[in-house]
Amino acid sequence: MSAIVVEGLRKQYGDHEAVRGIDLEVADGQVVCLLGPNGAGKTTTVEILEGYRNRTAGTVRVLGFDPAGQPLALRQRIGIVLQECALPADLRVAELLDAYRDYYPHPRPRDELLDIVELRGESAAPIKALSGGQQRRLDLALALTGDPDLVFLDEPTTGFDPAARRRCWAAIRNLAALDKTVLLTTHYMDEAQELADRVAVLVDGLIVADDAPHRLAGRHLAPTHVSFHLPEGRSGDDLPAVPGEIAAEGGKVMIATREPDVALYTLLAWARRRHLDLSGLAVAPPTLEDIYLALAGSGATR
Repeated sequence: MSAIVVEGLRKQYGDHEAVRGIDLEVADGQVVCLLGPNGAGKTTTVEILEGYRNRTAGTVRVLGFDPAGQPLALRQRIGIVLQECALPADLRVAELLDAYRDYYPHPRPRDELLDIVELRGESAAPIKALSGGQQRRLDLALALTGDPDLVFLDEPTTGFDPAARRRCWAAIRNLAALDKTVLLTTHYMDEAQELADRVAVLVDGLIVADDAPHRLAGRHLAPTHVSFHLPEGRSGDDLPAVPGEIAAEGGKVMIATREPDVALYTLLAWARRRHLDLSGLAVAPPTLEDIYLALAGSGATR
């Protein structure tokens, strides 16, 4: 089953086409992250999926429904966490959760919601006493009160300190453990790497790559880095010709190459023939951030 199916999605504002023909499918239980620079079409796409914005063309199905018009049967099955949410400062955490739970015929138990977002100890605290990170996790708990099948998270950890981000990540992992489907937008590469089953990269209104973070297309656009310490008595001029750019400084060599297999074979064969030890030899494939930046700047399409 697929929670989200999008085919040929387009959205035009006057002469500007913000979304230019997106195809996207999200399976039940997946955590999928949308990455892209500002203006790439992420927010427009998500708002169409949520039913808050009408599309110009294309087919969209969210949990089997067309989200246009926000049918009640769909709203009862989705949860939404916006970039910014205003909460009543004087209410206590438990009071606000109970108020939201009254909106739904079959809400999740309050204590279970508090456990998912790790706020059990703050249930009696007024919302104004919560930290920014705690309030953001409360936003997530509110989105889960109706026990939704699909949750939209729009940059849920923007502005967080590292500890608060980790706690929010734990809450999102708890969603995945409950077999919830999550569509996440973020500007943090480590967040996408840590949480997402799949990453879809949007550039200029098009999806230019869509795969698991470790398999993301576009690796050919970003180099692998091979590094080691120069053997004693050798200089950078003694190294064999390898594909890529070689930099030697302070006794350390760094090679940026898009053919790491060839570069490694050449280096190791050279060292073996001369009975040399390449101490500290390390191979660092391109990170998700490297690939994203290469894709975002390349204009490449699938």
